[in-house]
Amino acid sequence: MKVVGIRQESGPVEVAVLSASGTELRVLAGLDDFWAEPEAYLSAPLTSPAISAAAVEFVPPVLPGARVICVGLNYMTHVAEGSFKDAALPEHPTLFGRWTQSLSVDGAAIPVPSDEEGLDWEGEVVAWVGRPLIDAGPDEALRAVVGYSAFNDLTARRAQKLTSQWTLGKNADSSGPLGPMVPAPMVGDLSDGLKVCTRVNGEVVQEGNTKDMVYSVGETLAHISRTFTLRPGDLLATGTPSGVGYARTPPWLLQPGDVVEVEVERIGSVRNSVVGSEARHTKA
Repeated sequence: MKVVGIRQESGPVEVAVLSASGTELRVLAGLDDFWAEPEAYLSAPLTSPAISAAAVEFVPPVLPGARVICVGLNYMTHVAEGSFKDAALPEHPTLFGRWTQSLSVDGAAIPVPSDEEGLDWEGEVVAWVGRPLIDAGPDEALRAVVGYSAFNDLTARRAQKLTSQWTLGKNADSSGPLGPMVPAPMVGDLSDGLKVCTRVNGEVVQEGNTKDMVYSVGETLAHISRTFTLRPGDLLATGTPSGVGYARTPPWLLQPGDVVEVEVERIGSVRNSVVGSEARHTKA
């Protein structure tokens, strides 16, 4: 099952199931209704009529008020290749936020900001929270995950490195493409090990495995829930393995015309083209 967000004829956002062929959809519920009871909707029979995927606009199935929480430095191989290679591993996960406005979908064009030499890829897995979490333990937190998506945490490195705070570089327009959500029971536990692969123009640039995460999904969500309440529809981006562009010699960043794809075992993929900064003005 692949769950996506759609908009029909400029209407409200709805949550739908995409057919295996990718040509048809069946609506599950409106966005607010879905996230009020996500597990119920995912387990219910599909009774709505089929509609053509070509007739809708695909959008992230994300509530406007959702939190997008990202884990930095969550694979030891990535820590070792980057700017933090000489620092001790933090006791707790390094967390930063994305705004929902930075998210996009499979197939979307991603513009390079005008002051950047390019964009850097970061292939990841996103976990979707399906139940409220307050002061949760790791097992409870993991059970609250309703699904997973492939994700590309595309980064504007110049902006990211201007200060010690990463917010600016992690929120470029459309720079967080999400693949369809796959229900958690179909994916299993990430600690069992799922392959994460990123390709640029067909060339493999990242090969990782989720069993190598430093901080697990359950541990990280539990840690967060001790400070603020997690709500259904919140997202956790779980970090990227080694192979990012800025750490290469010479550095390699995505340019207009490049195509970048993140594929995660059992979860699927998200594939996007990179365009010039002028595309930001046409969307404004």
